Amino acid sequence: MKTTRTLAVTALAAVTAFGLAACGTTEAPADADSTGGTGSISLTDASGTEITLDGPATTVVGTEWNVVENLVSLGVDPVGVADVEGYSAWSSAVPLTNEPEDIGTRGEPSLDTVASLAPDLIVATTDLPEDAVSQLRDIAPVLQVESADASAQIDRAFENLELIAQATGTEDRADEVEQEYRDAVETGAQQLEAAGLAGADVAFADGYDNAGQISVRPFVGGSLIGDVNTELGLVNAWDVEGDPAYGLGTTDVEGLTALPADTHFVYSTNDVMGDPFADGLAGNAVWQSLPFVQSGQVTRLEDGVWTFGGPASMTAYVERLVPALTK
Repeated sequence: MKTTRTLAVTALAAVTAFGLAACGTTEAPADADSTGGTGSISLTDASGTEITLDGPATTVVGTEWNVVENLVSLGVDPVGVADVEGYSAWSSAVPLTNEPEDIGTRGEPSLDTVASLAPDLIVATTDLPEDAVSQLRDIAPVLQVESADASAQIDRAFENLELIAQATGTEDRADEVEQEYRDAVETGAQQLEAAGLAGADVAFADGYDNAGQISVRPFVGGSLIGDVNTELGLVNAWDVEGDPAYGLGTTDVEGLTALPADTHFVYSTNDVMGDPFADGLAGNAVWQSLPFVQSGQVTRLEDGVWTFGGPASMTAYVERLVPALTK
C-alpha cells in the first residue's frame, strides 16, 4: 500500500451547477498509524482532524459520490449514501451492490437518518459545509478527503482512495484498483497510437440547457478528465481558464469556434439531464458550422461515468473513450 504521498488539501465551497471555488488550505495529514488488522487505527484527514477507529470500519456512510464510489471499488458496501438515485444515474459505471439508505442530498445529509444507521465511520469531502461536518462528528468519526486539486488531480484521486482504504482495512484492494487504471491507460494509449490518434486534440465538456440557452463547461488542463486524457497521450484542446480545484471553465456555443478544426469533441450527460448538444443544439447554426461537428468528430460518452469520481471512474472513462475514438 502506498502511503508516502503528501496528503495536502484545499477546503472547497459547496458545489454549484457551474461554480466550484476554493476557500483555504489545511496542513497535510499524516499517514495512518495502525496497530494491525483488528487493532485501532489513527488517521489524520484532509481537514487536519485526527480520528481513531477501534478497527477497520465496516458500517460506513458516504456523503459524496466520489467517496461512495471509492468505498464500492474497495469492496465496502456503504450503509448510507447521499442521493442514491443521482448516484445510480451519474456513477453507474461503479454500481452499488447493496441497497443503502438514502441519507439526503450531498450538501445537506439528514443527521437523523445517518444516526439511525449507527455508522462506525462517515466519509465526506472538503466540499461539505463545516457546520454539517461538525454535527456529523457528534454521530461518528468523520473522515474528510480533499474534493479536488487541479495541480495534481490523479495523484489526489489515488491519495483519497488510499486514505479510505486505510480506514477500512482494504489497502490491498486499493493497490489493485490503481493498477487497473494504470493497465487501462497503457492499453488505451497503445490503441490510440495504433489508430494514429497519439497527440490528437480532444475537448471534453458537459453542458446544460437553461431555458433554451446552452451553457458549456470545458474540462480544461487540471481537470480530472483532462489529466486522464493527457496520460493517454492526447492533447487538451481547450484554451480556457479553469478553477483551481476542479479545472472547470465556462463558455458557450460561440466559444467552441476557438477550438482547433480537427478537435475530437467529447461530452458527458445522461438520460436524466437530457442531451444539450445533440438535442439542444440540433438547429443551432453555429454548432452545425463547427468543423468537428461536420466531420462527425463528436462523441457522447456512454452514460454512468462520474467525471468527478475516483480511480474506478477513471478506468471506466478510459475503457469507454478509447473505443469511441478509434471506431
